[in-house]
Amino acid sequence: MDFALTHDQRLMQVSLVRTLEQASSLDRVRRFAGDLKDKGADVWQALVEFGLAGIVVPEEHGGLGLTMLDAALASEALGAAVAPVPFMGVVLGPIALLRGGSPEQKALWLPKLASGEVMAAAAISEPIAGARDGAGVTASGGKLFGKALFVPGGMAAGLLIVADTGGRLHLVKGDAAGLTRTLMPGIDETRRLAELNFDSVEAEPLGGGPGLLGALRDAGWVLVAADSLGAAQVMLDKAVAYAKERRQFDRVIGSFQAVKHMCAEMAAELEPCRSLVWYAAYAFDAAPDDASLMAAHAKALTSEVGRFVARTATEVHGGMGITDLLGLHFWFKRLGLNRQLLGGPERVREIAARLQGLAA
Repeated sequence: MDFALTHDQRLMQVSLVRTLEQASSLDRVRRFAGDLKDKGADVWQALVEFGLAGIVVPEEHGGLGLTMLDAALASEALGAAVAPVPFMGVVLGPIALLRGGSPEQKALWLPKLASGEVMAAAAISEPIAGARDGAGVTASGGKLFGKALFVPGGMAAGLLIVADTGGRLHLVKGDAAGLTRTLMPGIDETRRLAELNFDSVEAEPLGGGPGLLGALRDAGWVLVAADSLGAAQVMLDKAVAYAKERRQFDRVIGSFQAVKHMCAEMAAELEPCRSLVWYAAYAFDAAPDDASLMAAHAKALTSEVGRFVARTATEVHGGMGITDLLGLHFWFKRLGLNRQLLGGPERVREIAARLQGLAA
């Protein structure tokens, strides 16, 4: 049995990497990070033309109809490029509609999502990662009240998937009356997080029962893990390349045993993450009994390994590692945010323990 990626998957990832090299160079990322008014519209448009907006939307609705593994490979490439694109909603929005939407909701929204006309964002952090600062959304009489924090892409989304405190999901139009959005400060300058406030905002309920939020959680964990995998791999590659060219005491520093060990340890820690992330993504579609636990393991492991790689790669670079000239901090901070998105590793492991009946 062949456990490798298919030829088409490898071609897709290579093509996406080339697209990102043109549309989301480090200079472009730096400009985005330095200007809060910059929406990254040109980067988004390049990815729409690539077809990424409809990656998991079925072909009958104008999308590519690909799998979660394909989406994870795309997320890995986006993390490697520190692309200023809120990709999570691109995947979670269609999944929510496909698994819980009515025929009318699917017909209305899926073509718009696939074409890139509308961006989706998922406000699901509170019931998964735990509420902070009194956050949480309640539903009553077809309307939503409260606030949701840490919503990737929430500032620009035209369609919101909102989880209430009971774990039920709702569709909210981006221009709904009573909805206000506030940009949240964060360490990662390549992605914008929103605080959404709901003051009697009209919402449409989604079906799918309590399992739908679990499916979005699993998909979100896989996407964040894949993004971390891509970002950490770049930091490792940059550290190795720097060690081969930086000279000290008339020798490249890569010839020193201590530096060799640092690079080797990063590679040894990171490589198992790849197969775990790929299998978690595969299980989402093909092995539902394994999906939740594998997604939790992938998210928790890459969170820990990502932090280790980020710190160690920066140490290999020495003082240059913290300069804006190299831009290493963009990947460092991306990994820092990924560690906490949809729950830190401690929280995710607690959920994994409950899934296995090891905790109440």
